[in-house]
Amino acid sequence: METKTQSNFINTIIEKDLESKKHDQIITRFPPEPNGYLHIGHAKSICLNFGIAKQFNGKVNLRFDDTNPTKEDEEYVNSIQEDIKWLGFKWDQLLFASNYFDTMYAKAVLLIKKGLAYVCELTPEEMKEYRGTLSEPGKDSPYRNRSVAENLELFEKMKNGDFPDGSRVLRAKIDMSSPNINFRDPILYRISHNTHHNTGDKWCIYPMYDFAHSLEDAIEGITHSICTLEFEDHRPLYDWVVRECEMESVPRQIEFARLNMTNTVMSKRKLKLLVDEGIVDGWDDPRMPTISGLRRRGYTAEAIRNLCFEIGVAKASSVVDSQMLDYFVREDLLPKAPLAMAIINPLKVVITNYPEDKTEYVEIENNPKNEAMGSRKILFSREIYIERDDFMEVPAKKYFRLFPGNEVRLKGAYFIKCTDVIKDDAGNVTEIRATYDPETKSGSGFTARKVKSTIHWISVKDALPCEFRFFEPLIEDDKEENKGKHFLEQINPNSLQIFEGYIEKEAIKNAKPLDKFQFVRHGFFNVDTKYTTKDKLVFNQIVPLKSSFKI
Repeated sequence: METKTQSNFINTIIEKDLESKKHDQIITRFPPEPNGYLHIGHAKSICLNFGIAKQFNGKVNLRFDDTNPTKEDEEYVNSIQEDIKWLGFKWDQLLFASNYFDTMYAKAVLLIKKGLAYVCELTPEEMKEYRGTLSEPGKDSPYRNRSVAENLELFEKMKNGDFPDGSRVLRAKIDMSSPNINFRDPILYRISHNTHHNTGDKWCIYPMYDFAHSLEDAIEGITHSICTLEFEDHRPLYDWVVRECEMESVPRQIEFARLNMTNTVMSKRKLKLLVDEGIVDGWDDPRMPTISGLRRRGYTAEAIRNLCFEIGVAKASSVVDSQMLDYFVREDLLPKAPLAMAIINPLKVVITNYPEDKTEYVEIENNPKNEAMGSRKILFSREIYIERDDFMEVPAKKYFRLFPGNEVRLKGAYFIKCTDVIKDDAGNVTEIRATYDPETKSGSGFTARKVKSTIHWISVKDALPCEFRFFEPLIEDDKEENKGKHFLEQINPNSLQIFEGYIEKEAIKNAKPLDKFQFVRHGFFNVDTKYTTKDKLVFNQIVPLKSSFKI
């Protein structure tokens, strides 16, 4: 995998730390919570953390922040690892926050002994009331001044399972009047009698994210804890936990702007709702912005990495046009994906002056942008399929494709002229009759006359039935009529459209799931992994061939 480097404020910080000998080696981490599948927003953090480690010859850990057993699942643990590998990255250590639970408990006990933590019995509603607001200070819990001995006893009982869920929490004792609400005696531990995917039933109390995350970084010797901007206000608490828990290693938290994209949901909670409500067929639905969904649709790891590199790293939040990712996958596939002729909406053409018992082969390039991919021979016969929109009985102005009396070239084959139109009782065109000129075969050097249009086709004898799936954005949050609506009311009813058509056998004879192709005029397509069977190929459109989007 090609290594790209760029200048940004995080790299500048790291370079200075190395120059000053503050660190001998850089250690970063990617710390997902295993409560859902990774999405395109996570890809930016993955590329950043793994890229920094590679650029500075450092190390990177994959650490699962598995501190909430009610939402975590082994399925998510496995999918996250698969996604990171597919993106082209390797971690130095695979770690779990839950492996540090003993250490975290000991550090919580240390805070109690230092008079910096206490067991609180306020209800969630009372705690919210006591917390105060952005403009008003909070007020002390009536349990704030319990003795160290009483807090130690109660905390041990919490650990031993003597209390029900929600009845007590362990809180830090910091400053209820702090202008930073995160400092107003935040919760460090809560009771949860749930089986954990890694530790089983050993624990019935679990650390809160702000407490656990800072300790995890310190335990692992992380030098730079890189996270998104929403954690900027949490940094003082991060530093407080590391300091007051007397951790030997002191990481530095650095925040950057997360990736936001148009027409894209970036919330795992919302993505899970789409799955649970059956709006999509799973976390890997090709309309989903999950990495597994993008992979199934046909986006490449190279395109995602190139997107993340192009948008860079900054402090200011911004929104990226989703067409930018389409641009990069198009650029990636253009010289790689083999060309094939697919008919999405077929219309039969009978070439009346071509012998019924005759067939021949014509030569077609495998990739017009890459001569090294060579060519192939495809079958030509009396009966062919063309695209229905390549014919118009009454042509519009400047329409140069097939219409009565007009002549076009069949790609790689001959000129044909429409001579008759066959319709059903309802007046729908069901078949075209045409003649061909045998002197006009592609490559023959014929120059006596020219045509203004070339159309693609498939021989009826060589046409393999298959399914084509076209996608539009799942969420239309940029439409004026959708402003302010719940995201489930912004669902695009046309986000998935399915067509039954044909594809030439020769081009896809060895096609397997995740293989990618250029279909003439229709765009780039990928063989679907879920609905493709040994009897039927299903193709997902990745992106159209062209776009007006530029970078």
